[in-house]
Amino acid sequence: MKLICGKRTLDLSRPVVMGILNTTPDSFSDGGSYYAGGALDLDLALRRAEQMLREGAEIIDVGGESTRPGASPVSEQQELDRVLPVVEAISANLDAIVSVDTSTPAVISESAAAGAGMINDVRALERPGALAAAAGTDLPVCLMHMQGQPGSMQRAPHYDDVVAEVGAYLLARMRACEDAGIARERIIFDPGFGFGKNDDHHLALMRNLARFSKLGNGAPADIPLLVGVSRKSMIGRLLDREVHERLPGSLALAMLAAQRGAKILRVHDVAATVDVLKLQQLVDAPAK
Repeated sequence: MKLICGKRTLDLSRPVVMGILNTTPDSFSDGGSYYAGGALDLDLALRRAEQMLREGAEIIDVGGESTRPGASPVSEQQELDRVLPVVEAISANLDAIVSVDTSTPAVISESAAAGAGMINDVRALERPGALAAAAGTDLPVCLMHMQGQPGSMQRAPHYDDVVAEVGAYLLARMRACEDAGIARERIIFDPGFGFGKNDDHHLALMRNLARFSKLGNGAPADIPLLVGVSRKSMIGRLLDREVHERLPGSLALAMLAAQRGAKILRVHDVAATVDVLKLQQLVDAPAK
């Protein structure tokens, strides 16, 4: 399975790691990490991207809008100012597939022009104009499920059947993409851990993740699955761990997701996750 990501091709015959590069001052784990004197420091961001590539990341995911629970919205211009310089710098200096974590049409279009190779949208291209913007890029798009909006999504989320409802939503968004001219070969699914779900919902999704990776309910069997659980609050609640103590839980869930068919793992801790995946591949390889 391969994805054409602009000028680069992503081989998904095995799970790969997407390294997180948040250019925001308020993201839950690494907010403000690339700021100096109150301004975005391009050199810091570029060095971090280079480090993640050395550690084995195959995608760098650049985001300029925090989508943590309770996050405040940002203006289009703020997001452009945070994202475009980083996309341009990585594209000009590093051999990397750059993904842009955005829901904003202008950011989608301008990031593609600046060298991005993938669009990763927590709102599944539902923001007005986003579908058309994504269709115009010819890039792969990741459609994520989220119940509600970041500011309120964790206030008593409810489902009658979380696995069925998330699956139905993703399939509906896939069809909307097809109607807009986005081919199935460009679509990735993300069930949206931490986005409008409680911990019972998270556990149900992880237990049944193979249903998304195999993509029943009429979807083709070759749409890749992206999973992002790195350092998330679900790990903190389930294991009683602060953010800086969540690496073991993050690695366990990354392994479980890969075993259940996830092809892209979106993480903060690249080197450790790459080690986990290497060991999994060695164990699963045919005996010599």
